[in-house]
Amino acid sequence: MANFSKSNVPQFSVEVYQNEFLPQGGREVNAIVTVTSTGGGTTGGVPLSGTASTDLSGSVRAAGAGVVIMVDCSGSMDYPPTKMRNARDATAAAIDTLRDGTAFAVVGGTHLAKEVYPGNGRLAVADERTRAGAKEALRSLAAGGGTAIGTWLRLADRLLGAADVGIRHGILLTDGRNEHEAPEDLRAALESCAGRFTCDARGVGTDWEVKEVTGIASALLGTADIVADPAGLSADFRRMMENAMGKEVADVALRLWTPVGTEIMFVKQVAPTVVDLTGRRTGAGPRAGDYPTGSWGDESRDYHVCVRVPEAAIGQEMLASRVSLVLPDPAGGAPRTLSQGLVRAVWTDDMAASTSINPQVAHYTGQAELAQVIQQGLDARKSGDFDSATAKLGRAVQLASASGNKDTAKLLSKVVDVVDAATGTVRLKAKVAEADSMTLETRSTKTVRVKK
Repeated sequence: MANFSKSNVPQFSVEVYQNEFLPQGGREVNAIVTVTSTGGGTTGGVPLSGTASTDLSGSVRAAGAGVVIMVDCSGSMDYPPTKMRNARDATAAAIDTLRDGTAFAVVGGTHLAKEVYPGNGRLAVADERTRAGAKEALRSLAAGGGTAIGTWLRLADRLLGAADVGIRHGILLTDGRNEHEAPEDLRAALESCAGRFTCDARGVGTDWEVKEVTGIASALLGTADIVADPAGLSADFRRMMENAMGKEVADVALRLWTPVGTEIMFVKQVAPTVVDLTGRRTGAGPRAGDYPTGSWGDESRDYHVCVRVPEAAIGQEMLASRVSLVLPDPAGGAPRTLSQGLVRAVWTDDMAASTSINPQVAHYTGQAELAQVIQQGLDARKSGDFDSATAKLGRAVQLASASGNKDTAKLLSKVVDVVDAATGTVRLKAKVAEADSMTLETRSTKTVRVKK
């Protein structure tokens, strides 16, 4: 069994915010679990920088992090021609941001997936020489062919899986719809890659499908965004790579144990973005299950846990769930528990206590609804149901205003004219730029933290 000393991984803390009091007959318990990671700098005892090397066969060993950059090279990337040039420049900027010792590769994506650098089914190890070689190889990137994103992801998975790395990450850029493979092929690729590496996805321009790009990021626990102007790609790629280089530990799971008779209704990440993890549970022993959280650096995230407990008499109390952060042992031994928190239920006849809504729970319930009504409103607008679109987007304006989500409120104001934010009274704009609508849809799941 591997020895995970405190110096090997960041320090994790778990805080639980809830109203533990239930009325007679009450069964639903809601809690916000705040997970914070600080310090660290190594993964599984392997330093993230300065340790990767290649053996005589050229395979990577002892590298802390591996990154594969997937660049859309389909024919549409030539319209306008500056788009392909901006993509090459952005990839070069990302390569320049790689820390020495990081394992990396570049993949060109069309209806096929091609290893652009270093080739031969392996990752290179970042240093001055390989970064220069990779940027030279980018000159070969040219637009032509179709779009089959599932093939890009599967190649990235093979490359990352063949390397001895702890952090496995992808960066994916596309400018079009996934038209050259069946939707079920992309779904199958995502199911195959889920849990094996994380992936940030970006759509450039306005001819791509938002739900495809956000679906990739959600399935692979990464971020999604729009870069409407290709000239902004380099800055965005640099930020993405800087964020990837800040990750220190991978494969952390949120483990929920519940007593007999208790049912988990849902588990959602609610900050910094809304991601439903309910369907991603894997068994972890009697009455316990693990929910993936991906890779961590110095950061804090919030999760909404809802459980349904058995009925109990006034005055009784119970442990509704034990929430743990666990890190798998690479040697196959028992996982290490990094931190733990408790979700409780207490039945009371004090009406004031049992009807009080915890501020954190209330805030994130509103943020989750905000993401949902934006999606519903934009879908209704696309289908021509303008009454429904007005009602949903009006509710979104009301929620964004009440929660202080200024960024989302600003994006909404480009789609609707706000008459009264407090009541959600709005009018749909007659003309909306496609980039503004797509930006709102892509960023709809971004939330603001509750003021604690």
